[in-house]
Amino acid sequence: MDRRQRKTRQSVFDAFTRLLEQKTYAGITVQDIIDEADIGRSTFYAHFETKDDLLKALCSEIFEHVFAEKLSKESTHDFSAGSKDLHAELTHMLYHLRDSSRYIKRIISSESGDMFMAYFKDYLKPVFESELRKIQIGVPEEYLLNQTVCGFAETVRWWMDHENYSPEEICGFFLSTMPFEK
Repeated sequence: MDRRQRKTRQSVFDAFTRLLEQKTYAGITVQDIIDEADIGRSTFYAHFETKDDLLKALCSEIFEHVFAEKLSKESTHDFSAGSKDLHAELTHMLYHLRDSSRYIKRIISSESGDMFMAYFKDYLKPVFESELRKIQIGVPEEYLLNQTVCGFAETVRWWMDHENYSPEEICGFFLSTMPFEK
């Protein structure tokens, strides 16, 4: 994607999230997004088929960066030198989620929040699967995975309303309630 296309997508993402502050998800039309982003209809449809497609693309953009395999040095954090254990991986994710909080807060506070959380949980499953295989606590593995994924997703939702905690603190809160090896 060239720079002009990235700029247009960013403009649409920004317009969409601004609209979520003013209207419900269901109340936002493609025309509203086009007007707010100051783009043409054909430009919108060159990037997105529908409003739902736009939401999915916004979530994917956030999550692809958040869930990147390689932990690299970034402006707000650096996990590149350490080992990629669960604590580091979750804390790294939390930094990225905090960096994207202006989008996330608007999305999860609207009725589109359920779609966002469903996409988020799909991305979270692989993060916890290998760790959970190491644990023997007498419940089905898929049940424990579901509880862990839902617990972390709801932790993030709670954190978006309680920003006074650092990513390290939130990770610590979450891991202290889970049966992972310490």
